[in-house]
Amino acid sequence: MSTKNMSQGPEAQFHEYLQEGRFMIQRSKTDGRYVFYPRMVNPHTNEDDLEWVEASGEAIVYATTTTSRRPEQGGNYNVALVDLAEGPRMMARVVDVDPDDVAIGMKLKARIGDINGKPVVLFAPKEGA
Repeated sequence: MSTKNMSQGPEAQFHEYLQEGRFMIQRSKTDGRYVFYPRMVNPHTNEDDLEWVEASGEAIVYATTTTSRRPEQGGNYNVALVDLAEGPRMMARVVDVDPDDVAIGMKLKARIGDINGKPVVLFAPKEGA
């Protein structure tokens, strides 16, 4: 649980956590359901009962695609929808594997990385999975 500066909006708070190297998501104090993308109000109950908690980082690929780029532009990369162990689905890149080898059902582990100078949540295949 965390007590970030609540005068910031939830998206700004999320990005501040990423800058600290932390992957945080919101959870309802009332019903325990997790929420992602950061919000002011619980979309399930319309209550303002959301708190920040550390995400487990565990996820599974729900859908995947490869975006093609020229090698001089950095080459191809993967974009996936991943289901977090806590329940919410989010869009992210899967790294440390050829973009075309990312498969639906692949088990993943999150880490904080950098894209274009900004911290982001990246996922890599989970070791031993």
